Amino acid sequence: MANRGEIAARVIRTAHALGIATVAVYSDPDADAPFVRLADEAVRLPGASSSETYLRGDLVIEAARATGADAVHPGYGFLSENAGFARDCAAAGLTFVGPSPEAIASMGSKLEAKALMDKAGVPVLPGATVDELSDLSAIAADIGFPVLVKAAFGGGGRGMRVVHDPAELADAVAGARREAASAFGDGTVFLERFVVDPRHVEVQIVGDTHGEVVHVFERECSIQRRYQKIVEESPSPAVDDALRAELGAAAVAAGKAIGYTGAGTVEFVLDQDGRFFFLEVNTRLQVEHPVTELVTGLDLVALQLRVAEGEPLPPEVTGAVLDGHAIEVRLYAEDVPAGFLPATGTLHRFRIPELPGVRLDTGVEDGSVVSPHYDPMLAKVIAHSRTRAEAARTLARALQRAEIHGVTTNRDLLVDILREPEFLAGGTDTGYLTRHSVLVSGDRRSGDHRHSQALAAALASQAANRGEARVLGGLPSGWRNVGGMPQRVAYSLREETLEVAYTFRRGGLTASVNGERLAVRLLAATPEAVELEVDGVRRRYAVHRVPGWSFVDGPDGSAALAEVPRFADPDAVAHAGSLLAPMPGGVVRVLAAPGDTVSAGQALVVLEAMKMEHTVAAPVDGVVGEVHVGPGDQVETGRVLAVVEEEAS
Repeated sequence: MANRGEIAARVIRTAHALGIATVAVYSDPDADAPFVRLADEAVRLPGASSSETYLRGDLVIEAARATGADAVHPGYGFLSENAGFARDCAAAGLTFVGPSPEAIASMGSKLEAKALMDKAGVPVLPGATVDELSDLSAIAADIGFPVLVKAAFGGGGRGMRVVHDPAELADAVAGARREAASAFGDGTVFLERFVVDPRHVEVQIVGDTHGEVVHVFERECSIQRRYQKIVEESPSPAVDDALRAELGAAAVAAGKAIGYTGAGTVEFVLDQDGRFFFLEVNTRLQVEHPVTELVTGLDLVALQLRVAEGEPLPPEVTGAVLDGHAIEVRLYAEDVPAGFLPATGTLHRFRIPELPGVRLDTGVEDGSVVSPHYDPMLAKVIAHSRTRAEAARTLARALQRAEIHGVTTNRDLLVDILREPEFLAGGTDTGYLTRHSVLVSGDRRSGDHRHSQALAAALASQAANRGEARVLGGLPSGWRNVGGMPQRVAYSLREETLEVAYTFRRGGLTASVNGERLAVRLLAATPEAVELEVDGVRRRYAVHRVPGWSFVDGPDGSAALAEVPRFADPDAVAHAGSLLAPMPGGVVRVLAAPGDTVSAGQALVVLEAMKMEHTVAAPVDGVVGEVHVGPGDQVETGRVLAVVEEEAS
């Protein structure tokens, strides 16, 4: 298995079900990952970055030879759409589980792919490749603004920029080229007419080595952030039977034009007039393939393996029918209100409720470390039900009741989307999150319950302290014959401090948060759970405590509460005007030097984390006083990158 994480585990499980032994390859950060233990054998790829591990086809082939493997499944990403790697596998006597090198190569350049699709009668958008010598203005003018700058080799939103202003084109091309080179090893980019707020609809195709290519319906993947999908579903709420037939016919024509074998996806954009245009062919398994599996009953990985063995497509594929509706969400380690910044850390707990119709594809578990080296996706959570509304409700409940502790995630955003009226009405397109920016900011979520959650954390901590007491363990902490001062503890929740004060008196518990008295009754308290009645409503909170943190999960949501030390460390306070690293990553460029005069919002440092570039800008107008990093440096979250001294008014 030439991949990692959830897709490696997914492929390994199906292979085992078919009686096929498996070999995993793993980088140093993945040494303890679940997929490594799941495989029958595993081979280390020394190093941490993708370029020295999972993108090293020679090392993967060497691992296959060393273990006697006879086939390589590339999963998605990394080497999955690398024609050279597929050829190298064949030269080494290995079966590449995917299309032929020629089919991959024909789609590897998205510009050449569009020309081929146009010849096959598939509708395409105008575009052109560009390099350092290209007249960008002339090319863009011919295509028409807005234009999309796009990596010619790759996908997943990396190396993509939308440009509305001609003055921004050169910088967008340069940035996309750097990002594409880092993510895919090739910095070639092209320009394409950008359709404003289309639907992103793709069709799953499957071909065998006997010349048959069929489609097994469509998926809608319109809700995206940074051009990466976060919600996918099948069937699309915008596609009726007639349009489904047209899309399917176009996808099959695309597959036959390149002699496709195995599982692949033909992607289209669907404009507001119902016209569709070819986007690209993904010559691999898609991240979102589970929704197709759930509505058809097919196992696409098993089909890939059987096609690779030379079997023809079985009747259940050629005669597939739709059954119900499936929705998938991608659970990412990222800070949504901060601009979808990747998050890292240790997953102290990772539990998704096992509800009927819910499927979990993941590569993490309790104790897994989310590093800055790879994509931040933790899991795919998928719900299948009789109707779209039921699937959305079930999936939202599974996410809301999940226990995900230690890493910031996009869980709240996903729950809010699944319960938002326009989504439930099927009104999704690529502009959805722009229209619903309140979901991204988190302002839509009520903060009323954070006081109850903070109190639950304090009471669980109090119960733990009493349980560890060597004398009079049955008495509440702080108990006095005569009432005294309340017990106090403070937590930080994002940028808010919650100061909890509570006392136990003859009449029961009295408590306040930030000075606001709570109408509360304590029903039960242990170190792991607290049951409260607040304003007449009973709720049970699960509390998971690790050093410095309390994670609270209840029917009114979840909270990660950092314990505020009673005595602050003065050395931990950053100098005013400091630029702090918003995430761990590598310094790509430093755009200012000490003594430079800068304006608020001016880019000063560019970081790369998880193959995406992130710009850190000056917080105020002023003069750069200090620069603490240089290109190539690795930084952790909160590291001071530079200091801008504000100009005196």
